[in-house]
Amino acid sequence: MQKKVKVKPNSKQQKILEQPDDSLIVYLKSPPVDGKANEELIKLLAEKFGVAKSDITIKSGLSSRQKLIEIDTVI
Repeated sequence: MQKKVKVKPNSKQQKILEQPDDSLIVYLKSPPVDGKANEELIKLLAEKFGVAKSDITIKSGLSSRQKLIEIDTVI
């Protein structure tokens, strides 16, 4: 499954908002430095979707706020 994700780093709290177009807005506490925000994003999405962190891949937008995330879900 692929999801479009808009990341908002340096937020006061962590939260995930689902949009009507099935994309996500993710608020992260981490700054966008040295991949810390990406690590936090993967951890949050793994918890939300009930998968291992290794099942989540950032397909595009590694250094951008707009990302395309691939989530390997076992059915």
